[in-house]
Amino acid sequence: MSETIEFSAIRAEEMKESFNKLLDRLRAESNITLLDEGGLESFVMAGGDGMVLFTQEPDQQPETWDVAVILPEVLKLTGDRLRAAIIAPDLARKEKARYGITRWPSLVFVRDGGYVGVIDGMRNWDEYTHEIAEMLKKPIGRAPSIGIPVVSTAEPSACH
Repeated sequence: MSETIEFSAIRAEEMKESFNKLLDRLRAESNITLLDEGGLESFVMAGGDGMVLFTQEPDQQPETWDVAVILPEVLKLTGDRLRAAIIAPDLARKEKARYGITRWPSLVFVRDGGYVGVIDGMRNWDEYTHEIAEMLKKPIGRAPSIGIPVVSTAEPSACH
C-alpha cells in the first residue's frame, strides 16, 4: 500500500471518529436523536413535524459537517415545533431512494407519518430559514421515489 493511500485511510478514520464525537455532542446538548433502521421508521411515523439529516462519510462529503453543526440553530429557529434526528451514512445510502435523495447531505422533512420534502446540500443561512419555513407550511405529499402519480384527462369510468 502506498504512503498516500495509507495516509488517506488513516485520515478518513480520524474524520469519522471526530464526526461521531460531534454526533454524540449534538445528541447530548440538543435533543437530536441518532436513528437506526427501526428508529427511522418510528421517527417518521410519530406525530408532528420531524427533520432527518441524511449524512455521508465526512471525508467524502465535507458539507455533512456543516449541516450537522447548524442543526441546533435550526431547532432554535423553529421553537418546539420540529423534532430532529440524524442517520448514519450506511443507513442514509440504504434509504436514499425511498426519499428521492440525490445529493448529500440532505434534510428530509416528515409530518405525521408522511413525506413533506427535502433540502439537499449546504445552503446559506437565509436560504435555510426560507426553505425550512416553507417546509413547515407545505402539505404532506408523495416522496419523489414512490410510484408515479396517474392523472386521467378523460371522464371517470363507470367500471372500477
